[in-house]
Amino acid sequence: MSTLANNQFDAIESLIVDDGLRIEALDFHPEQDMMLLILNTKVALNQSLSAFPTLKKANIAQLQQYKLIGNGTGIHWPLLDEDLSLKGFLHSELRKVVKPGKGSGAT
Repeated sequence: MSTLANNQFDAIESLIVDDGLRIEALDFHPEQDMMLLILNTKVALNQSLSAFPTLKKANIAQLQQYKLIGNGTGIHWPLLDEDLSLKGFLHSELRKVVKPGKGSGAT
């Protein structure tokens, strides 16, 4: 994980490191372009499989052959040679929340 110049974690890294946020399990629904990440806080993050070209091309058997790495801070698919991080998923979730809406009238 990257750190800021003064060796402080950014807010997302703090959730992961200081608060112990971890991925516990994954659930896949390719027909709905969906991957659910279940966190140790019992929160489910919904990610589009199509956002990850290697995962989008994979069949369900390949998707289900994953390993949690870094004590649940990442996911590795050995058959697909793909690695994704909890930090990246949290960044994606944050973008969904703060993404400006079209036609909102905001200046």
